[in-house]
Amino acid sequence: MAVVDLVDEVIGVEFPDDPAGVVAVVKDLITVRNAVESRLAAGAAVIDRLGVAKRLGSTTSKVLQANGAAPGAAARWLRIGTGLAGLDRTAGYFRDGFLSAEHIDAIVRGVGHVRSRIPGEVSDDFRCEVEGKLLAHAISGAPPAEIGRIARTVGNEVAGEQGGVPAAEDASLNTLDYAATPDGRLAGRFDVDAVTGEKFMSALDAWSRPRPEPDGSADTRTPTQRRADALHQLLDCGGGGQSLISAPRTEVAVTVPADHPDLASLRWMGPVTEATAAALACDASITSITLDGQQVPIDLSPPKRLFTGPVRKAILLRDTCCIKCGASATWSDCHHIVHWADGGPTTLGNGCLLCRTCHRAVHHTDWDITMGTDGHPWLIPPADIDPTRQPRPAYNRRTLTLAA
Repeated sequence: MAVVDLVDEVIGVEFPDDPAGVVAVVKDLITVRNAVESRLAAGAAVIDRLGVAKRLGSTTSKVLQANGAAPGAAARWLRIGTGLAGLDRTAGYFRDGFLSAEHIDAIVRGVGHVRSRIPGEVSDDFRCEVEGKLLAHAISGAPPAEIGRIARTVGNEVAGEQGGVPAAEDASLNTLDYAATPDGRLAGRFDVDAVTGEKFMSALDAWSRPRPEPDGSADTRTPTQRRADALHQLLDCGGGGQSLISAPRTEVAVTVPADHPDLASLRWMGPVTEATAAALACDASITSITLDGQQVPIDLSPPKRLFTGPVRKAILLRDTCCIKCGASATWSDCHHIVHWADGGPTTLGNGCLLCRTCHRAVHHTDWDITMGTDGHPWLIPPADIDPTRQPRPAYNRRTLTLAA
């Protein structure tokens, strides 16, 4: 029977109406699914061994994806197919469809983790011992995440017994994974050693504390939102702060279709709104690439660093902090009151300091800013906050203004 004939066999499966019967059929289908993934993993390993992807100028994972596999599944099949060598019992349970690819992947990765925690070579007997322990938990119903936790525990014990580095201090265990989500965001997770974690938490701590709104009300952001905003500032400042005069180090490439100039797109994250593009243009190095209908660049603007040198220094001396909430000047952008994209000049009279959160609010909500006759920026709140939209002085001027 050809492999494709199995598709018709699966399509023809009928589900009985009785509860026990339908569960039994589903169980059989899961077994078939596991057995098929076993062969897919073996096939991925053969593709990799034969160098098929290299001849195509690609990778094995991408070859699998080109033939219909999801990125995560392709990576898992290759990892399992190349990692089952020497794990005969695990391979047998996978081949028979008894364990899922996710469980097998957890065992393969778990054995690899324990190996990495042991100085020198690992004996076959010890590898079999670790495999047997993880396999026993998988057979007894432990989920893949639990198998991974058990592997880390075994790795810690072995490292302690054999003089290895404690897990909290072992930088070789550090991982950081991220991927774009279907809605155009970026999601990820990381697992780092204590020193890296301490640096990360210290860098974010000061800048993720609550800050009052211009009217003195409490910060409405959740703790997770505050930490995300602090991370954004950390990236803009190159990871460790900056001198007060230098501009943020972010460099952004924006592509703009010639026939739809309102449809700007970022290199990594895809389409963005005009408001976001305008915010980026305030205080980042922007390279605008105009594309024709065939996606061919027809115009390239040189990157321009905005609000540098004396102009930036003058704005910092005048505003001293974010004019909306009082966040540190070091972590604030220089915002064009009249947007740069609309022809606004890069001058003292058209610039003001806004932290990342307030900068976003000004570009995406109805907060406005105007330059007063006193030479200082004033904030105009949205009508839902103040129906009369009375201008409010910059943060560093409020005490002085009220006192006067």
